[in-house]
Amino acid sequence: MAFSTLPHLTWLRAFEATARHLSFTLAARELNLTQSAVSQHVRNLESFLGRELFERRTRALELTEAGANYLPTVREAFDLLAQGTRSFIGGAPGRSIIVQCNLGFSLFWLTPRLGRLKAAYPWLTLNIVTPIWNPEREADQAALEIRFARESDISSQAERLTRDRFFPVCRPDYQGGAVDLDTAVLFDCPGITGSWEAWFKSQGKSFTRGAEVMIGSTFGIGINAALQGTGIAMAHDTLVGDMIARGDLVRPFDHAPRLSEGYFLLPPPRHAETPASRAFIAWVKSELAEA
Repeated sequence: MAFSTLPHLTWLRAFEATARHLSFTLAARELNLTQSAVSQHVRNLESFLGRELFERRTRALELTEAGANYLPTVREAFDLLAQGTRSFIGGAPGRSIIVQCNLGFSLFWLTPRLGRLKAAYPWLTLNIVTPIWNPEREADQAALEIRFARESDISSQAERLTRDRFFPVCRPDYQGGAVDLDTAVLFDCPGITGSWEAWFKSQGKSFTRGAEVMIGSTFGIGINAALQGTGIAMAHDTLVGDMIARGDLVRPFDHAPRLSEGYFLLPPPRHAETPASRAFIAWVKSELAEA
């Protein structure tokens, strides 16, 4: 729809406030405008629509039939704008936070623990952002970030949260419980040092099936495939620890080298800290320390 077919937002605000109070004076006080300015905004809207929206009496205002019919549309539009804006800024200032972290961490570590977060901080609201590529480009939107990276590739301001090992995982019944790496379907995530090739190399073995490995752009793809019994995924402690503890996944081999990457916290600048960011950071550190 062309903008020329829409009335000015200030006219609509003046109309909605006046309709709610049935008073130009009270609407002006709410909007921090003069009474004459509010009255003029409403007249401009009426001229734009070609309809009178109020019956102006000596000491009172009443909505006309046209005004009463138009009011729900205006209120719905403002409600939709408010809802859309909250989704970007995360809700009430100080009590909500935008957190950026990768999809695997969000799905397999953070989401299962949200009940505990709510129990500890019932007032806290999260807006979780999960970029797949270029997290630096999108991190400006977030109050804080949890990033999977190598220590040499991340800001000196970042705090390392995890030191994992990497290893294959599969469902307990995959290949009847007797896994054969020569015939198993293998899943991996690109750009990670903890790969199938690295796992074999750390044992002094050659990896000959590189061209056959299924590649997923996030850990979530391979791990979900393993959960479905499709194959074996290369994973690490933070993402699959809970699933192994529950018995949903198993480690068919004991070998588990150290993973160069880890999860790092990039906190907000001190001047940008809020009760929400402080609470979330304290909770994350506590949960990971307990694990």
